[in-house]
Amino acid sequence: MKITLVLIVLTNTVSLKSIYLDFKAITKAGLAISVVFSSIAGFVLGIDHFEVSTCWILLKLAIGGYCMVGASNAYNQVIEKDLDALMDRTKNRPVASGRMQPRVAVVVATLLTILGLALLYSINPKSAMFGAISIFLYTSIYTPLKTMTSLSVFVGAFPGAIPFMLGWVAATGEFGIEAGTLFLIQFFWQFPHFWAIGWFLYEDYEKAGFFMLPTGKKDNGTALQIILYTIWLIIASLLPMFGYTGSLFLTPVAAVLVFLLGLWMLFYAVKVYQLRTTKSARTLMLVSVSYITLLQLIYIVDKFLR
Repeated sequence: MKITLVLIVLTNTVSLKSIYLDFKAITKAGLAISVVFSSIAGFVLGIDHFEVSTCWILLKLAIGGYCMVGASNAYNQVIEKDLDALMDRTKNRPVASGRMQPRVAVVVATLLTILGLALLYSINPKSAMFGAISIFLYTSIYTPLKTMTSLSVFVGAFPGAIPFMLGWVAATGEFGIEAGTLFLIQFFWQFPHFWAIGWFLYEDYEKAGFFMLPTGKKDNGTALQIILYTIWLIIASLLPMFGYTGSLFLTPVAAVLVFLLGLWMLFYAVKVYQLRTTKSARTLMLVSVSYITLLQLIYIVDKFLR
């Protein structure tokens, strides 16, 4: 009897653990958390001061944001299940591997969508609208375009750029020059980041017929565009220094730090152009992740120190 109970407990534990792990995989927890961080950064930049109600809104933004990103990723994995099964980096995903039935994934994605939209709407309608736009663009346009044209990265940059801006909209209820600037920063950041990924995963993407590089190849043309979009990113990141972005402002000291951060990323973008290796592209990807996180932290610290 005791042995049977132990076996039942162990079975349930394994099942709960596998459900938890599959939920993390289907929602791409690591990516979702980084996106939520961007939203939180935008929110902190948009608020005037913290109070109890502010913390409550921030919690709803974090959970709602995770739900929206998780839903997009779950829908994506249902749509691309056969293609995911062809690639080494995705073949073990829940739907592609057969551990989760597509209909179950759709239910999960739908529930996350409803919960996410409800939470964002409870903050303000504009937040819910941008959340809905993000899911629509990601699943209905970006995902199918990946096997058709490299312009899919351009389309995907729109939903990818929403989180930073969404935080500001959640804090203020308004979409103005400030939110637009935050959107622009993360929009230009998408290109060197995803082209770096497309470069070092080129062979894997090729198995599924995904077009992720602007020229379709790992060549000087693609590397040059990585450099050019990194320069545009640096310019966009420095716009608040000039006083034309409303209440979103950077002090000279913070602007210098942002500029140096941009030069750091540009250095590794140039390295990709010079070396054209998988290693250099992977390094640029890692640097780009650090760049956007450190940039947001500089913006936040600068706001509260000035």
